Amino acid sequence: MKKVLITLLMFHLTFASACAAAETVSVADFGVHPNSRRNAVAGVQKALEACRRAENALLVFPKGRYDFWPQHAREKVYYESNSYDNNPKTCAILIENFKGLTIDCSNSEFVFHGRMQPFTVERCERVTIRNVTIDWDIPLTAQGEVVETGDDYIDLRINTFESPYVIEDGKIAFVGEGWKSRWWGSIEFEAQTHLIPPGGGDGCMRGNRDYRAEELKRGLVRLHNATGRKPARGNFLVMRHSSRDHAGIFLLHSKDLVLRNIDMFHCGGLGVLAQFSENVHLDRCHVRPNPAKGRYLSGHDDGAQISNCRGMVRIENCEFAALMDDPINVHGTSVRIIRKTASNQLLCRFMHSMSAGMQWGRKGDNIAFIENENMHTFAHGTVHAFRLLSTTDFELTLDAPVPEGLEEGDAIENLTWSPDVEIRNCKFGSCRARGLLVTTPGRVVIEGNVFESSGSAILISGDANGWYESGAVRDMLIRGNTFKAPCMTNMYQFCDGIISIFPIIPAPEKAPEPFHRNIRIEENVFHAFDYPVLYAKSVKGLTFSNNHIVRSTRYQPYHRRKHMLNLEYCQHVKVVANRLEGDVLGRDVHIERMETTEVTVAPGQGISGP
Repeated sequence: MKKVLITLLMFHLTFASACAAAETVSVADFGVHPNSRRNAVAGVQKALEACRRAENALLVFPKGRYDFWPQHAREKVYYESNSYDNNPKTCAILIENFKGLTIDCSNSEFVFHGRMQPFTVERCERVTIRNVTIDWDIPLTAQGEVVETGDDYIDLRINTFESPYVIEDGKIAFVGEGWKSRWWGSIEFEAQTHLIPPGGGDGCMRGNRDYRAEELKRGLVRLHNATGRKPARGNFLVMRHSSRDHAGIFLLHSKDLVLRNIDMFHCGGLGVLAQFSENVHLDRCHVRPNPAKGRYLSGHDDGAQISNCRGMVRIENCEFAALMDDPINVHGTSVRIIRKTASNQLLCRFMHSMSAGMQWGRKGDNIAFIENENMHTFAHGTVHAFRLLSTTDFELTLDAPVPEGLEEGDAIENLTWSPDVEIRNCKFGSCRARGLLVTTPGRVVIEGNVFESSGSAILISGDANGWYESGAVRDMLIRGNTFKAPCMTNMYQFCDGIISIFPIIPAPEKAPEPFHRNIRIEENVFHAFDYPVLYAKSVKGLTFSNNHIVRSTRYQPYHRRKHMLNLEYCQHVKVVANRLEGDVLGRDVHIERMETTEVTVAPGQGISGP
């Protein structure tokens, strides 16, 4: 009897194993083979459909190169946050309505052609994408090597294989597979370090629209009348053209998503865009240049944009470099109240052109009403119904009457779609603009990261007046990070300190209380070459403690702020147990429009109080 039971058990284990194996689907079974250079789009679509018949399917790509062209790709209209409304989007791999799917690409190289969105995940649960590189043979950004400079000209060497171009009316236009776009901006990168040098950000060749291009020979272009700061010989210009019209990986209305071991060497807009999704995990997801192709360019814009999400957003072991905008941006979306249309109904509007058309609210969502001028939250409510009237306007019906005191022009934010965030063990290399932007009322931990951002390393903003990116911070810990000397070598918007807390508040003096709360900056190392280590505006409960500030002499100071810690409209600030090494500039706390009693500076730090 015992032998029979053992035999039956072995049979059941073998059967279970066979069932599990049956849930694995290979794209090779649908005519998609690596290194064939054939269009993989149609075959991958068939393989995905086969996965619907398997529970918790595993879709496997045998290792190699796969090419994706727009032919046979699905086209869908998506209103993607912080992207231009260029619709429809061409979706190379569209993953819809799955509950349990893993795509293992076996460290394959996915190469895209034309203006395509590589991965789109819509209305799914428990989806994992892993082990893949994403790139373009002809990228949607270009680069040129500076081979000579003169008083009024610059000579650039351009790789015509990956960045073919034409000169029309004295201007350079890059051409690709089905597109053409004119060069309009530049960022300089040092050839050896791959860092943006001081002044090489938005100040590089400012006013370059007045140049005149002359082709000296194919691939060598002289720019006459080149004005502004000139790049150094041997360095590279990332030549910005085109627009941010799609993401590399778009996650929409989905939950429990994992992106693991992904190298996104290029994309034509945001790298990873998670929008109205829940529980998103990025592990070893890098957006950086492809070293095998000698590139200094990576993504066209942000590396990871987390827009109006909820649950837990965890980003760890990731690297970002050579982006043309911020590596990570976590935020909500404020909308403006146009008018009250009924006792419990409002006409609202998306105010920023790159954050419109979204399904902003759902029944049961908790919302906050914000006084536009001082950014004070004066009431809360619950959504009963949301109805989109156009790409810019929508009707919002509440469960209760509109709160007293509401005025036209005030704003609303959706608190339900506000995530907790953990960002650990990531590297923020030299990119245009800042390093990490976070505005969410959820719990935030930023720990163990390394920053070499050319602007502010961390920006905490929030507004309902400019970008309309909402999310007043309520619980943030910035601990154990290293801020290297390249931080703050260039000036971009909001760059008033290595850590810059800079909400947009038109009339902060009218606010009954500060906008942000409970921010702790602890046990970090700052290699500061300039004065401003911290700028903080409108924070209640700010602690700067046990940090090590080391004077760097790698770059020359230039910043207009001449104090180490700069505070404005803050309350309950503590500066304790910090250690200064070398001739740290400033060595003080400077306050504006606040009482000295709001700041405690412990003795023995070498930091003078206000």
